[in-house]
Amino acid sequence: MTSGGTSTTVRQRSWWGWGTTDRALPDDECGALAALVPGLPDRPRAVPRLEDLELPPSRLSPPSTLPATTDPDVRAAHTYGKAYRDVVRALSGDLGGAPDAVVHPTTEDDVVRVLDWAGSTGVVVVPFGGGSSVVGGVEYRGERPWLSMDLTALDRVLEIDPVSRAARIQGGALGPVLEEQLRPHGLTLRHFPQSFEFSTLGGWLATRAGGHYATLHTHIDDLVESMRVVTPVGVSESWRLPGSGAGPSPDRLFLGSEGTLGVITEAWMRLQDRPRFKASASVTFPDMTAAMGAVRAIAQSGLHPANCRLLDPGEAALSGASSGSPVLVLGVESAALPVESRLAELTSLARDSGGVVAADAGRDPAADAWRSAFLRMPYVRDGMARMSAVVETFETACTWDRAEELYATVQAEVGVAVTEVTGAPGLVNCRFTHVYPDGPAPYFTVIAAGRPGSEVAMWDDVKTAASEVLGRLGATVTHHHAVGRDHRPGYDRQRPEPFAVALRAAKAALDPAGVLNPGVLIDPLPAVPS
Repeated sequence: MTSGGTSTTVRQRSWWGWGTTDRALPDDECGALAALVPGLPDRPRAVPRLEDLELPPSRLSPPSTLPATTDPDVRAAHTYGKAYRDVVRALSGDLGGAPDAVVHPTTEDDVVRVLDWAGSTGVVVVPFGGGSSVVGGVEYRGERPWLSMDLTALDRVLEIDPVSRAARIQGGALGPVLEEQLRPHGLTLRHFPQSFEFSTLGGWLATRAGGHYATLHTHIDDLVESMRVVTPVGVSESWRLPGSGAGPSPDRLFLGSEGTLGVITEAWMRLQDRPRFKASASVTFPDMTAAMGAVRAIAQSGLHPANCRLLDPGEAALSGASSGSPVLVLGVESAALPVESRLAELTSLARDSGGVVAADAGRDPAADAWRSAFLRMPYVRDGMARMSAVVETFETACTWDRAEELYATVQAEVGVAVTEVTGAPGLVNCRFTHVYPDGPAPYFTVIAAGRPGSEVAMWDDVKTAASEVLGRLGATVTHHHAVGRDHRPGYDRQRPEPFAVALRAAKAALDPAGVLNPGVLIDPLPAVPS
């Protein structure tokens, strides 16, 4: 394909699972992995062929002036996101909730015309970036006809301001497409979530995505200069400013709005010079108490490592970073100055808490093992799902004074829930993906044997138990995966009621026909065709 004046190699996206088809695990590897979890079948289920699946007939005939299609393959690929429950449903051939049509706007005017038509007919519109949502954010679970609005044709870097070091970028730009257009200028957005290849700038903004940096600039929020959003009642465009005290921030209304208030078509984003100096090290600890103490000291030191991932014993063993001890993976980078002295300061803090440094500078094998496992894990999850394993994650954040209790309680209570639901013990591993001076963001992985045909219900039961623990301990229902539909119960519990009142009012004012992504963040508004 050609995008932004440069060429990008296109791999075939998987319609049912994560990423691209060429990187999906072969059958023999699925079976080998499943052998590590007692109670699973000997062979993986076959991946259905799209031509063998029957989608419900489309209920829509969009006007010819809209760039829409009712092609069954395109509809199937836009039915779900990429959560475990999405993968299992797709593998079972359940495409009953497929969109009635998929629209591919190529201009902002197309977006406006789609919303105008949908508002006049009551057709639901669900914005779709890369489709990598893991919280039910890109599907519709109601009864009305619906459109999936795929924004990936809006993928250009429109303007670069080298003096202010910022760029105006269309919301549909996938991570690699965006970076490819910035690279000739020596600049980078430097936002690399795990879904980087398969998610868009607009999706990052709409979900307040977490990215590359484990400290300091952890969320996409920190990189926004201004935003342009098409709502059903008009276009909102904030001023480009480094900061402002002029009332509540317009951008904050749309950051994290998950496509329910408007469609993000452009944003001015703060850029960085591309880093030239990098170094990494890994540190092992005798136990999680010592490891957490080291991470807290580092987070409060003001040294701001780019990478500060703490892996608990189970997570470290799973990734190959250690054989069963907690491991802290540290990384530093700079565009201007060598980083070895900063890495030495960080490892010194880790030693003060009882850590043993495996490598002081340069490339570290444990860090490389973790990075490789991190990028491959979604494909492993899909392979395990084919074996009827329950493999899913949930993430949160809490203050440091509650971190040890949270970790221990989740390990114990979610572990019990896994045993009760599946009939056998499973794994509940943890890593800290981001850390702040006042607290960490723990990210938990559950792996257990499921029963063919019951995997989604089993995960839902485990997820309910996990959400109850998080809510009881005052930890957020999500740190960077967004709310979507799957996290609504926990979000409703966490959200202050006066804010809920204001959010409902904003929804009614900006989307009076209630067509934009109903059910996300708040209950759907009744359809009111104009």
